[in-house]
Order: sequence, then C-alpha cells, then structure tokens
Amino acid sequence: MFLEQILNGLAQGSIYALIGIGFALIFGVLGLVHFAHGEVYMIGAFIGFLMITAFHLPVWAALLLAIAGAAFVGFLVELLNFRPLRKAPEYASMICTLGLSVVLQNAAMLIWGSDTKSLPLSSENVAFSFFGAKLSMEQILIFTVSLGLMVGLQYILYCSKLGKAIRAIAQNREAAALMGVNINQVIAATFAIGSGLGGAAGVLVGLYYNAFYPTMGFMAGLKAFTATVLGGLTSVPGAVLGGIILGVVENITAAYISSGFRDLVAFVILILVLFIRPSGIFGRGIQEKV
Repeated sequence: MFLEQILNGLAQGSIYALIGIGFALIFGVLGLVHFAHGEVYMIGAFIGFLMITAFHLPVWAALLLAIAGAAFVGFLVELLNFRPLRKAPEYASMICTLGLSVVLQNAAMLIWGSDTKSLPLSSENVAFSFFGAKLSMEQILIFTVSLGLMVGLQYILYCSKLGKAIRAIAQNREAAALMGVNINQVIAATFAIGSGLGGAAGVLVGLYYNAFYPTMGFMAGLKAFTATVLGGLTSVPGAVLGGIILGVVENITAAYISSGFRDLVAFVILILVLFIRPSGIFGRGIQEKV
C-alpha cells in the first residue's frame, strides 16, 4: 500500500541522508567532492558485520564501533590523500579519491571475499502496524539512529567550538586561520564526522537488507551524492531533505511503475536539478557553506 512505500522510502532516504551529510560537510570545508565516500560507508558496514559475527557483540555496540572505525578511515583519507594535495589543483584530489575507491573495494574483496555476506538472523520477522502499514524493527532502528545522529550533528555544528570552527572555515578559510583556527585539525575532524555518519549508514542498510558486499558503496554513494546535489551541495539540511525526497520517489517508482527504474530515478533527478536549479533546494553558493 501507499503508506508502506512511504515508510520504506523514508527508511531508504534516511540512509542516503546520512551518507549525503558527509558529502556536504567535506565539500563545505574543502570545496571538493570525496568520491571514495561510498567506500568508507562500505567499510563501516563490514566493521559492523565483523563485530556481530566474529565477536558476537550486540547491534548497538557494533554500530558504535563501526562509526569509530569509519571515522578513523575518514581521518586517514584526509591525512594521506587530501592534505598532501591541499595546494595542488582541485582535480588532483578528486582523481585520487576515484583511485582510492577502487583500492578500498578490492581490499574489501581480499579480506571478506566478493560474495554477499548475511547475518544469521532469526527467521521470525517482527513488525508493527502503523495505520495499516507494516513497520519493521529494522525501519524503527534506522529512524531512531538516523534522527539521533542528525540531532547530534546539529548540536556539534551550532553549539560547540568545533562546529563554529567548521562553519568559519566553510565561509572563509584564510580568515579562520588568521583568527587562530587550526585548519588541518578541523578539516580532519570534519572528515571523521562525515565518515562516521557514513559508517553508521552502512551498518543500518546492511541490517535492513541483511546483505554486505564490497561493491555496496558504489551505487549508494552515487545516489547520496545526487541527494546532496538536490538539497544543495553546501547544505547539511539540504542533504537530509534531498535524501528523504530521493528515497521516497525511488520506492514509489519501484512500487507503482517498475523496479527496473529504481536506480534510473536518481540520475534523472540529478540531471533535472542541474538544468533547473544547479545550486539545489537550499544551495546558497560556496561562500555560505554548511
């Protein structure tokens, strides 16, 4: 039914939103697109999978460790990929992240294999009725965790010293440096935060579909990037709204037109946005990022 597809779309859109926030944060402080961000999401998913299957940790503990692990990967990406090329032409860093995405995919294949991994979950599916529609425990988990992380991020951005530094660098990096902001530390922290959110999304989507595989970050990353462009590439709230819109439209299209068009929708939306409003819904220009 229609409400059920809306709930499915909201769950999927929440995943896109968490990944998209990382794109928006990183673009906000550097003005660059991190093309390996989808692979960081995949690494986070596999860390969560490893914690649950090998160490038999509860989901909440696996989720926290996946966030920490993905944040550390993001920190390393900034330290080893973006920082050495800070003064190089912008395309140099972006091309490096394309190569990095291939490296991370193949590393995951070497470690976990190329086949799809699943969790030994109970065959009993717990679901609740929500105005006649089915609401699964996995969807409730996605809504709860996503909302909590987004609220936490807003607190960091607007109520903490780090958040003020991030927004200062996004508006004017040179002026922020003159005011005593440690540019390298703040950019590294931004990468860690965005990557941690991506890692959380990886675990959530892995639990939702009970599927973990090395290439899972490619399409998710492209769709999350589309959602970020839709909302405004420099806007965190825009990334959230863009993810929700994309998730809902995608699920309604799959349910009422054809599941074969599921992936096509994202790129049609991307093309339309670039033609009609290149700055996105909340886009305000590079001078007013984040």
